[in-house]
Amino acid sequence: MFDRSKRGEHALLIQPHSGRLEEDVLEEFTDLARSAGASIAATLTARIDRPNPSILIGSGKLDEIKAAAEATGADLVLVNHALSPSQERNLERFLERRVIDRTGLILDIFAQRAHSHEGKLQVELAQLRHMSTRLVRGWTHLERQRGGAIGLRGPGETQLETDRRLLQKRVEQLQKRLEKVEVQRTQMRRARVRSELPRVALVGYTNAGKSTLFNALTGAEAYAADKLFATLDPTVRRIAVPGGNVVLADTVGFVRDLPHELVAAFRATLSEAREADFLLHVVDAADPHREERIAQVDEVLNEVGAGELPQLLVFNKIDRIEGSEVRHDAQDGIPDTARRERVWISARDGLGLDLLQSVLGKRLGLQHVSGDLRLPPTAGRLRSRLHQLEVVRGERSDEDGWLLQVEIPIAEAEKLAAADDGAPIRALLPEKLPEW
Repeated sequence: MFDRSKRGEHALLIQPHSGRLEEDVLEEFTDLARSAGASIAATLTARIDRPNPSILIGSGKLDEIKAAAEATGADLVLVNHALSPSQERNLERFLERRVIDRTGLILDIFAQRAHSHEGKLQVELAQLRHMSTRLVRGWTHLERQRGGAIGLRGPGETQLETDRRLLQKRVEQLQKRLEKVEVQRTQMRRARVRSELPRVALVGYTNAGKSTLFNALTGAEAYAADKLFATLDPTVRRIAVPGGNVVLADTVGFVRDLPHELVAAFRATLSEAREADFLLHVVDAADPHREERIAQVDEVLNEVGAGELPQLLVFNKIDRIEGSEVRHDAQDGIPDTARRERVWISARDGLGLDLLQSVLGKRLGLQHVSGDLRLPPTAGRLRSRLHQLEVVRGERSDEDGWLLQVEIPIAEAEKLAAADDGAPIRALLPEKLPEW
């Protein structure tokens, strides 16, 4: 066995790949390492056509990695791939350095970012579950039975079995405590539902600017930084939009290939997305891979049961794109990522926030138009539809048809106006979206 370094901040990055190496994958892994507080000693790539079941990579590449670690003084090796317990143990034994895979790295970042009681419990639970399969590391010298020597006689149980039993007991305790916290959170959520306020959740790829947008809209001071997973704990605030108030929740950012065992650590924030009425999908407009990021977030939303919720794409950070301006690209009815409704803003500079709030109020049906509506005798179907929507506030009839007093959400009014008999409704609609 080797003496593990307690520092573990000078890291050698290993990027396994098969076929063509995508630069953005390596860039994201580097950002993950830096977000965890590591300084990058060097980065090596390792082509893997057939993963080695004992060490993942080939023996020749392993010699190269050890030489690079010794030359750079790296005391930690980070591998951008999921490692089995035996692979991790074998790599550590050969490299004589701590080895952490992608899952362990993300868990470490979570542990740094969690500040609430619930967040800390969730992260600890995820860490213990991850650790339970790797408990053998560093304890092989205690795998013999206790007893035999004076002072060491005791129960016929190995040290590892004792550790596993204690770990399982701690996991059960955490699960019970989290169940209590979840009951409290559910009660708070039900109270928001009873208040009849629409619930909106900010979702998006990590570092897209969700927390900055959240602060700009709410005036709150949620932690925001140019880091991956800057926000882990959910934050909820009430905000005003045209036509009324909504409840806005900030959530943790997503990454590609999110390990399934980490979804449990997302439970608090993901429940806010899953229980929302509407999603604001925040996108880094300056990211050259933004369409891929959108697809990756959609994949995670589908996994947690929020994929069918209505959403608006918010293209943030237009301040980083020369010549880009605030604008609203209306939905054209084609269910395709590239054609979804979009609003282009800069949360940092406060550009386009009024437009975003107006579009949000419209999509949630909070913006209304009202007035007198004259319907001819031939407009019986339109009159019936208005009554079904419960937007008629008064009505009288004469020989020319009906005169209705209506108050109707703009979104519904636009749908009715688009129909063949919708000419009377068109007169109620403003020429452009009301400003906030």
